[in-house]
Amino acid sequence: MASSEPAYERLGAKVLSLPDVIAQSVGFMGPVFSSAFVIPLVVGVISASGKGGGVASPISVLLAAVGVFALGWIVSNYVKEIHAAGSLYDYVTRGLGARVGTAAGWLYYGGVTVLLTGLLLLIGGYIQSTLQTEFNVNPLPSWAWTLILIVLIAAILYFGVRISTRSQLVLALVSILVVTVFFISVIIKLGSANSIKPFQPSSAADGWSGILFGVVYGVLLFVGFETAANLAEETPNPRREIPIAVMAAAGIATVFYVLATYVEVAGFHYSLKAITSAAAAPLFALGAPAHAGGYGGTWIDRLLELVVLFDMLAVAIGCAVSASRGIFAMARDRRIPAPLAITSKKHGSPLGAAAFVVGASVVTLLICQFWTGLFALPNTPHYFSLFAWGSTFGGFALIVVYLLMSVGSLRTFATSQRRVSLIISAVIGILITAAAIFGSFYKVTSPTIWAPWLALALLAVGFASTFVLRARRSASTQLADLSEETRV
Repeated sequence: MASSEPAYERLGAKVLSLPDVIAQSVGFMGPVFSSAFVIPLVVGVISASGKGGGVASPISVLLAAVGVFALGWIVSNYVKEIHAAGSLYDYVTRGLGARVGTAAGWLYYGGVTVLLTGLLLLIGGYIQSTLQTEFNVNPLPSWAWTLILIVLIAAILYFGVRISTRSQLVLALVSILVVTVFFISVIIKLGSANSIKPFQPSSAADGWSGILFGVVYGVLLFVGFETAANLAEETPNPRREIPIAVMAAAGIATVFYVLATYVEVAGFHYSLKAITSAAAAPLFALGAPAHAGGYGGTWIDRLLELVVLFDMLAVAIGCAVSASRGIFAMARDRRIPAPLAITSKKHGSPLGAAAFVVGASVVTLLICQFWTGLFALPNTPHYFSLFAWGSTFGGFALIVVYLLMSVGSLRTFATSQRRVSLIISAVIGILITAAAIFGSFYKVTSPTIWAPWLALALLAVGFASTFVLRARRSASTQLADLSEETRV
C-alpha cells in the first residue's frame, strides 16, 4: 500500500569531487584565521584561566590533534553507513536515539548558524578598520560591508554547492600557501635561534597542567574538520571520499597549526611577555618591519591582512554550506518545520534552509546596530563582542555534539569488526571533548559564560521539540543512496 506521506525532498546532483569536500572541511576550520587569532588561547596569554601551553604550546596542539584524529575515525566509520546531509545529527540519532539526535541537530546547526552570523560581523568590521588604518580611507561603515557579505553568501548558497566549495578551495589554498611561506621565512631568519624548547614539556610555565589547558583550547582550532560529511549527499562516492577528506583535513590542519604555533612562540624569542604584548594579533606582529620587532615589512603585513580576510571568507562560506545542509536534512525529517526543506528546482540548492541562514544573519546585523548593550565588552567594538560571544557559543555547541557522537558510537559499533579501534577512539573523543567543555566554564566571566549555558538551553529546547513536532523516519534510513554506496 502506497504511503500518503509526501516524498522526501532531495538536493541537487552528485557533483562534488575529493578536492571539493576537502575544501569544505579545511575552509570551515580556517587555519590562517585561527593562527592569527586563536593560537594565543592555546598559549594561555588571553585565556580566561590564565593557563596554557606557553612556550610548549606545539605539544598542546599535537595532543589536541590526537583527539581530533580519534573523532575523525568515528566520523569516517559513520559516513560509510550514512550518506545524508545531516551528518552528525544522523550519527547521534543512530547511536543515542531520535530524541537525543534531534536535540544534537538543533545544537549543532544552531551553533554553526550563530558562528556564521558573528563571523560576518567580524569580517565587516575587519574590512572597515583595515582600510581605515592602512590606507586612511573609509568608503563604507562596517555594517554595510557585512550586508554586502550577506548578499554574497545568499548568492553562493542559491547557485549551488560546487560554487561554494570551489570558492573555499581557492580562498583557503591561497591563504594557507602565503602564510606557510611566511612562516618558513621566519624560521630561516631565526637561524641559530631556532630551538627544540617548544617541544619539551619542561618549557611550559605551568608544566603539564598548562599543556593540558592548552589542549582544551587547542581543540577549538580544529572545530569543523568533520563538515565535509555534510556534503556526502552531493558526492558520487561518499564512502571513499568523505573519510579521506575528513582525515586529510585533520592532517593538513595539524601540520599547519604545529608550524604556526612554533613560529609564534619562537618568533617572539620564547618570551611569554612578548607574546602577551602581541596577543591580539601575533601573526601581524610577526609580519611587521624589523624595526618594529617583526620579520617582514609593510607590504608583507598587508599581504597577511589580505589572506586572513580570504580565510575568513572561506570560513563563512563553509559555515553557510554546513548550516544550510544540516537544517535542510532536519526539516526533511520533520525534526524542524518542513518549509525549511524547500529546494530550488533549477539548482537543487536548499532554498528554505538558506533563507533561514540569511535571515539569521540579517537579524544579527540589526542587533549589532541597535542593541549595543548585548554581550558588550569594555573598550571593544560591538561587532567584535558579538563575534567573540558567537564563536564561543558555536565552538561549544560543536564540541558537545562531538561528545554525544563519541558516546553513541560505543553502541553503534559494538559489533563492528573495527570495534577495538573505535572504542579507543570513542574514549579519547569523550576525554578530549569533556575537557574542552570543562574549559568553557572554568573561570569564564560574564557575558562570555552565557554562551555555553544558552547552548545547553538550546539542546534542551531541541529535546523538548521531539514531544511537539511530528517527525518521520530519517531519510538516511529510507533512501537507498543515503545508506548504501552509490553506484557510478
